[in-house]
Amino acid sequence: MRRSEVLAEAVSCLNRALSALGDIWEEIGIPEELRVERTGAVKKHVKNLLDMMVAEEEHLKEQLLKSVAAYRKELDGLCTELQAEPFQTEEGSTILQMMKDLHTHVEVLLKQKKDRKRELKALQEQDKNLCDILCVSNFSIDDSAVPSLDELDRYRRHVASLSAEKERRQEEFVSIKRQVILCMAELEHSPDTSFERDVVCEDEEAFCLSTDNIANLQSLLQQLEARRALNEAMCAELRSRITELWERLQVPNEEREAFAVGRAKEGQL
Repeated sequence: MRRSEVLAEAVSCLNRALSALGDIWEEIGIPEELRVERTGAVKKHVKNLLDMMVAEEEHLKEQLLKSVAAYRKELDGLCTELQAEPFQTEEGSTILQMMKDLHTHVEVLLKQKKDRKRELKALQEQDKNLCDILCVSNFSIDDSAVPSLDELDRYRRHVASLSAEKERRQEEFVSIKRQVILCMAELEHSPDTSFERDVVCEDEEAFCLSTDNIANLQSLLQQLEARRALNEAMCAELRSRITELWERLQVPNEEREAFAVGRAKEGQL
């Protein structure tokens, strides 16, 4: 029903009610002066009722406008936090439509804010673990604010880079550790420093993969390889002197071979 039709129906209902009241008063025998007075009372009652209804609807309108203003303020704050473009309601929107649109957009941005904060926390945990293992500084970011999409992207790439570096250093550590253990076995050398014990005895995952530790590990391997090379040179020199003595003493080849086999079994040469 159109607004004009509703108004016409309301006026018609009022007229019918006044006409019915007039007939009743006439049947009762109420004098004309009292009828006029009663009609005025009816009009006043109707006016008061309509004024009260208008006041209630005005109050509702004010409450809706306050809600719109509150949503707008919250939305502006979220747009600032998320570095998003300000939201514009459609021109000509009703108050209810504006409130609905603003509320919907507030919910969307609140979810984005929650998702970003959750991802930031997860990235920070990964970053801390990797930084502890690699002995490097954490990624610099203000965790009290909502990160921008660009900041999150940079953080993801940073964590991925640290993860790749950890894998590279871990592989290098495992490779050098194996060589160190082999050299120590050949030299019959037991770990006698805290660093050597950390390398040989501790769990590989617990070893700090700092650049200093990797450099120290490489240095340890070089020292052990140098000792092994020195031992091999000394052994070669001793073999040469023994051979020279055999030649001077004209020791038969059978005795030389028997001596070499015996020494090999003893593990002294």
